[in-house]
Amino acid sequence: MTSPLNVPDAQERWTPRLWGTLLVLCAAMFLDALDVSMVGVALPSIATDLGLSTSALQWIVSGYILGYGGLLLLGGRAADLLGRRRVFLIALAVFALASLLGGLVDSGPLLIASRFIKGLSAAFTAPAGLSIITTTFKEGPQRNRALSIYTTCAATGFSMGLVLSGLLTELSWRWTMLLPAPVAVIALIAGLRLIPHSPREHTHRGYDLPGAVTGTASMLLLVFTVVQAPEAGWASARTLLSFLAVALLLSAFVAIELRSSHPLIRLGVLRSGTQIRAHLGAAAFFGSYVGFQFLVTQYMQSLLGWSALQTALAFLPAGVLVAVSSTKIGDVVDRFGTPRVIATGFALLVVGYALFLRISLTPQYAAVVLPSMLLLGAACALTFPSLNIQATNGVDDNEQGMVSGLLNTSFQVGGAIFLAVVTAVITAGGSEGGTPQQVLDSFRPGLVVVTAIALAGLLVTLTGIRTRRPDRSVVVAKSAPVREDAADERVGALD
Repeated sequence: MTSPLNVPDAQERWTPRLWGTLLVLCAAMFLDALDVSMVGVALPSIATDLGLSTSALQWIVSGYILGYGGLLLLGGRAADLLGRRRVFLIALAVFALASLLGGLVDSGPLLIASRFIKGLSAAFTAPAGLSIITTTFKEGPQRNRALSIYTTCAATGFSMGLVLSGLLTELSWRWTMLLPAPVAVIALIAGLRLIPHSPREHTHRGYDLPGAVTGTASMLLLVFTVVQAPEAGWASARTLLSFLAVALLLSAFVAIELRSSHPLIRLGVLRSGTQIRAHLGAAAFFGSYVGFQFLVTQYMQSLLGWSALQTALAFLPAGVLVAVSSTKIGDVVDRFGTPRVIATGFALLVVGYALFLRISLTPQYAAVVLPSMLLLGAACALTFPSLNIQATNGVDDNEQGMVSGLLNTSFQVGGAIFLAVVTAVITAGGSEGGTPQQVLDSFRPGLVVVTAIALAGLLVTLTGIRTRRPDRSVVVAKSAPVREDAADERVGALD
């Protein structure tokens, strides 16, 4: 079943309403990414103003991750069951209200609560928005183009958040919280007029409440455990017991889904090699980048003495490169297929991360920082859209929300897990309070871990590349991702 706005032919021009729908969805994705990156630079000012300890300050970031990563599975399936338009618009309204609350509160716990609510709302807008695109734009060149623009907005939002936070924090940290509110309201008003009504599954099929409870609880506990592990200790009784509880909840969830007639997640989808590679790639891609950004931010501000704005501007070339390539990646995917494009992106990530191992206590912007940022920008432009295309191609419309939720969960959980690993590696160096050279030496193993994560993502992707190039006429007619992995995708779809 397709949306009334579905583009029926690859050569058909997009209508103004179609562009407007895409713009609204891009705005929401831009805000999600913006909010993730913008709060980091404001944390010292928040701590001073609200009198928060370091552990409490951590939860301003972790609260958002907990709500976002923990509820994505539920958010994705809710979009399929309740209607994508309805879920998207309600969650966007909640996001706007939480942004307003976050900018006005004078209490640390209330600020953390507002961040959790924002993460929760993003867990519904992200899969609903992605599934609206994949059911509105016909699979192939049209959808690839739409997804390349959509995912570019996410990458641009992440980069712009760093710059905006540096500027806004000079005025007040509250502006970093308030800025998304008016943008979300404008997007909400436009969405009410532009986003097409989407079908919902018949309610007589029922809802998988046991699956929703165990699946959501397992994701919430997993993210919570990983976020807390560096502080509590990876080998502590609390951490080990939490991981055991996660394993038990996930086992219960799988057992429920296998027996349910209306599962929250149809596990047959994950029998597709294409799907598995997309989700593992998403975890490696975002996990390595979040770990890298954390390290580089600490290096630039703590060791080089750069201001928050100078640090943000150092990342800007990557964001600019992503933004200017937005309309071209779809054509690249149509020509070469997602496996080759993703592999190329991961190769650039590996080189960019490895190049940064040359850092020293002397700033080397032209020789090290700028080349690395340009490589990472090119890698993000190639990899992020292609992973979204690969995960959503070959999936029925009534399961697009589910697959979108799974993919976004892979991004967020991968980011949480690998950031915690990188943090643990740095902490194990025991350089806190040491000389600048000792601190720098403790960063290098973290950079090696980041590079290794990207290399693992590259190796996973390479397993999906076919040795024989397909016929070019098929590329134009159907799009490369389905062409090269159709067998895997159809196995998952028919199971």
